[in-house]
Amino acid sequence: MPKMKTHSGAKKRFRLTGSGKIKRRRANRAHYNEWKSSTLTRRLKPEVVLSDADAKKIKKLLAK
Repeated sequence: MPKMKTHSGAKKRFRLTGSGKIKRRRANRAHYNEWKSSTLTRRLKPEVVLSDADAKKIKKLLAK
């Protein structure tokens, strides 16, 4: 049987934790940060765990 390939876009955007959860970056942090408030950019800093509904789809894309 052929193996399932990993989705290239998904592997760049999501990371798997040790317990099997999926982490993602928050949106609106990539550019134009100069005029965004420091409070906003700090709030967007940490990676967050994906919801269970989305995690199922992403795991399929990551071939996990």
